[in-house]
Amino acid sequence: MTEETERAKGTAGFLFEVGMLKRAKRSGWWIAGVKDPETIAEHSFRVGLIGSVLAMMEGADPAKTALLGLWHDTQETRVSDIPHIGRRYLDAASNEKVTADQVSAAHPAVREAARRIVEEYEHGDSLEVICAHDADKLECLIQAVEYREQGCSNVQGWIDNSREKLKTPSAQALAEAALTMSSVEWQKTYLR
Repeated sequence: MTEETERAKGTAGFLFEVGMLKRAKRSGWWIAGVKDPETIAEHSFRVGLIGSVLAMMEGADPAKTALLGLWHDTQETRVSDIPHIGRRYLDAASNEKVTADQVSAAHPAVREAARRIVEEYEHGDSLEVICAHDADKLECLIQAVEYREQGCSNVQGWIDNSREKLKTPSAQALAEAALTMSSVEWQKTYLR
């Protein structure tokens, strides 16, 4: 097999691996009593979109912020979604180490870009990184509001914790707005 074929197979293998995120549930919601929580991929999709919106509002690069958000939980194919309570008992590998292993057989450009993206998300301090982290917290808050509407009353801690960690004025404003409306209120604009 040629080196080019090996790289293509290694890269395709990573793409199959991240497909697992479409099936893997975000396990922290089970603690709150949510019977069928969102998947990690569903969470990451909305984090990417929220990140791009926050970046637009804050004057940051929306594409870069969305990229950071899309990659922020890819490591969970290997270490799963460990709830915060579980992290007290585990010494998990760093996200950078997991990502390096995930893409070790991929094309060199993919390996290097993945390393940079995850390293920046984990340790960067740019406005894009701040917006991506805010997007992760804001997505959790919005998801908790949706679960609360579905009758799960144990999500207030997720709302409060997420809200406290927001840094940008835009994320704080969106959180306040989300807490004062229903999840289907958006359609009223179009149904008048």
